[in-house]
Amino acid sequence: MLSMESRKKGRQLIKWVTEKMARVSQSDRLDRIEEKIDKLSEVLVAMARAEEKIVGLTEDHDKMYSRINNLSQKIDKLDEQVVKNTQTVATIHKLFWVVIAAFSAAFAAQVFNWF
Repeated sequence: MLSMESRKKGRQLIKWVTEKMARVSQSDRLDRIEEKIDKLSEVLVAMARAEEKIVGLTEDHDKMYSRINNLSQKIDKLDEQVVKNTQTVATIHKLFWVVIAAFSAAFAAQVFNWF
């Protein structure tokens, strides 16, 4: 049989091993928690960068929209000018042919008056 002293040493050994295992498992848990916190911080940094990019893209989109809107207004003004110029050119074209016809008629009248 085991002596009282060896039983006591056995219990102390078991207690020491149990405490050691508890410390190791707590240490492992803390390590896992730290790893998870590190991963979360990396994700938060990535999300912040993505948000900055989104804000930048939104600002660029707004600038582009404004520029396109200005260009659209310029195109509308140019379209109005083209319509006016087309009407003016058509009128000048008709007037040119009226003048040519009048000169041709006057020339023909002069030629026929000589004979």
